[in-house]
Amino acid sequence: MLGVIDLPTYLAGLVLIVLLPGPNSLYVLSVAARRGVRTGYAAAAGVWCGDAVLMTLSAAGVASLLQANAVLFGIVKYAGAGYLTWLAVGMLRAARSMWRARREPAAHDARPETAAAAAGERPFRRALVISLFNPKAILFFVAFFVQFVDPGYAYPAVSFVVLGAFAQLASFLYLTALIFSGTRLAAAFRRRRRLSAGATTAAGALFLGFAVKLTLAGA
Repeated sequence: MLGVIDLPTYLAGLVLIVLLPGPNSLYVLSVAARRGVRTGYAAAAGVWCGDAVLMTLSAAGVASLLQANAVLFGIVKYAGAGYLTWLAVGMLRAARSMWRARREPAAHDARPETAAAAAGERPFRRALVISLFNPKAILFFVAFFVQFVDPGYAYPAVSFVVLGAFAQLASFLYLTALIFSGTRLAAAFRRRRRLSAGATTAAGALFLGFAVKLTLAGA
């Protein structure tokens, strides 16, 4: 179909890959839990736009350039790791404030973050940057996609579009599930400040882990 071969295998692998936890999905879940469905979808839109850019770059051969140029790969890799670390530090600082304020009356701050912090966050932009500064994702897209593109098909770009459309659909369904799960968690977070602080601490620790993993990754 349009130069795509072995579609059932591709879809099965895609489901498994999408379900693997990563910084994108964790950030969307965190935003939805803290700020609701609408803001959660803003973050998800950043992920989808970032993935679309990466798919386009992969189809254009940028992944091969990163793979061949160790210096360029290192620049993108460490920039991405640095951004993830910056986000992790912000989460851990917010968690520390939550722990300190957990015994205070809840009336003055119904949500686990202050209005000023919420106003300063740009979920779409943050999610987009998280997606783009991940060279391993670019390499993944080209390594995974090319296995299902018929080399004899006259219009390989069409094949990439079909594969990318399925990938975006799977991502949409998964992130939608996370967003609505996050809003359910939000009610529990507002009632239980220790739970909110603990979850934020765990999210910060996971982002640090993602940063370390990216730093240690090779082309």
